[in-house]
Amino acid sequence: MAPKKRSKIQEDETAAAKPVPVSSRVTRRSPRLAANSKADLTVEEPVVKLPKKKKAKRAPKENEKAEEVENEGEDLDAASEKLGVEAKNRAVVIEHCKQCQSFKKRAMEVQNGLEKGVPGITVLLNPDKSRRGCFEIRSEDGEKFISLLDMKRPFTQMKELDMEEVISDIIEKIKG
Repeated sequence: MAPKKRSKIQEDETAAAKPVPVSSRVTRRSPRLAANSKADLTVEEPVVKLPKKKKAKRAPKENEKAEEVENEGEDLDAASEKLGVEAKNRAVVIEHCKQCQSFKKRAMEVQNGLEKGVPGITVLLNPDKSRRGCFEIRSEDGEKFISLLDMKRPFTQMKELDMEEVISDIIEKIKG
């Protein structure tokens, strides 16, 4: 429906009150363009993270130095023996398909369980391109803990797994 015509009196009043802006064509896209031009005017400054400062250590006295160095080495050896973990870090690779979120949920659950169960372990999620329908947990050496390949929907083999039991089995194999 066309807008109503203005009378000459109304036009004279509005012209006297406001200066007439130079406008281009009005299209359906005009409001979006106006909003974008306003957004361009407000520029957010990027957040820059500064590196954390290192704390300065107190210099021990000469007689304390030799005792502390000997005690530190003993503490690390005792701690690793108590945990039953080798001194070197082990790495576990979890390869999961990106087709469905259920793969990712189970992979994250295994990752969290292994990191809590074995201190000092490195868990890698999909370091290489993942295979379709694949859920595989293996050590970096190549020893496979679980290997489910070429699964079709609804991924019943993977969904039937008790993840708590799987995590505990992997922890036993790593420690043993």
